[in-house]
Amino acid sequence: MTDSSPRPTPSAPLKVVPARYPLRLLGAVFALFILLAIVQSVATNPRWEWAVFRQWFFNPVILEGLGRTLLLTLLGTVFGIIFGTLLALARLSKSYLLNSLAWAYIWLFRSLPLLLVLIVLYNFSYLYDNLSLGIPFTSIEFFKHPTVDLLDQFTVAVIGLSAVQSAYTAEIIRGGIVGVEQGQHEAAAALGLPGYRRTFRIILPQALRAIIPTGFNEVIGLAKGTSIVYVLAMPDLFYTVQVLYNRSQQVIPMLMVATVWYLVITTVLSVLQYYVERYFSRGATRQVAPTPLQRLRLWRTAKP
Repeated sequence: MTDSSPRPTPSAPLKVVPARYPLRLLGAVFALFILLAIVQSVATNPRWEWAVFRQWFFNPVILEGLGRTLLLTLLGTVFGIIFGTLLALARLSKSYLLNSLAWAYIWLFRSLPLLLVLIVLYNFSYLYDNLSLGIPFTSIEFFKHPTVDLLDQFTVAVIGLSAVQSAYTAEIIRGGIVGVEQGQHEAAAALGLPGYRRTFRIILPQALRAIIPTGFNEVIGLAKGTSIVYVLAMPDLFYTVQVLYNRSQQVIPMLMVATVWYLVITTVLSVLQYYVERYFSRGATRQVAPTPLQRLRLWRTAKP
C-alpha cells in the first residue's frame, strides 16, 4: 500500500525587505537643513570677523592664558580627587566625629557659590594678619607667616577650586562605593584583609565604573568654571580674552577664540573619558566595544 498524499515541495527562499522609517528620514533631512543653515550663516556673515579670530587664536598671550586654565584644571582635579576621596571615606566611617565633620564640610562648600569662596579667600588677610600652626590655647607655635604673602592670586584660585571640587567629588565617590553590592563587601571582609586594603583593592576598583562618568562631568565643569577666577584679575584664558576685547572693542571674534579653546578642552576630556570608561568596563562586559579607529579599520577591510 502506497502513500498517495502529496509530498511537500521545497519553499522558495524568503525575501528580506528592510523596514521603512519615513519619519526618521524626514527628521534626518530636517536636521541636515538646520545644520547647513547655521554653517552658512556663520561662514558668510562678515560681522563674525574670522580674520581677527585667526590672528589671535594662536597668539602667545592667548596660549599663556590657556596654559593657566589647564594648570588650574589639573591642580583642582588632583587635589579635589585626593581630598574628596578622604572626605568620602570619612562619610562612610563608623566614627561619628569623622562622619559629622565630613558631612559639615560637604554641606558648607556645596552651599556656597564658587565666586563667593574665591572672594572670601582673597580677602582672608583682612581677617587674619598671620597664618600660624601650633597648639591651640597655648603660646607654642611651629609655623607663622604673614597671610598676604602666602595667599596670592594663583594660590587662592587653586585652594578655592579644590575646596569646592572636593565637596562634589566626595559625594560622587561615596555614591559609587555605596552602589557596590553588599556581597562584595562581605566577600572582601571574609578574606581577612585589613580595612584599607579591602577599600582600595576590592571596593574602589568596582565603584570606579559608576564614579568615572560623573567624575569626568565634574572635571569638564571645573575646566569651564576656572573662568570665574577673572574676579581675582588672574590672567587665565577668559580674563585674557576679556582684557583684549576691552582694548580693541572686537568683542565677538575674541569671545569666539575663548569659545573654540573651551570646546577643544572639553573634546579632549570627553575622548579621554571614553577610553578610561572602556578600560574599566573590561571586567563588566564579555566583549569590549571597538574604538572608533577600530571600527574604521573593520569597515575598510570589509569593503569589497
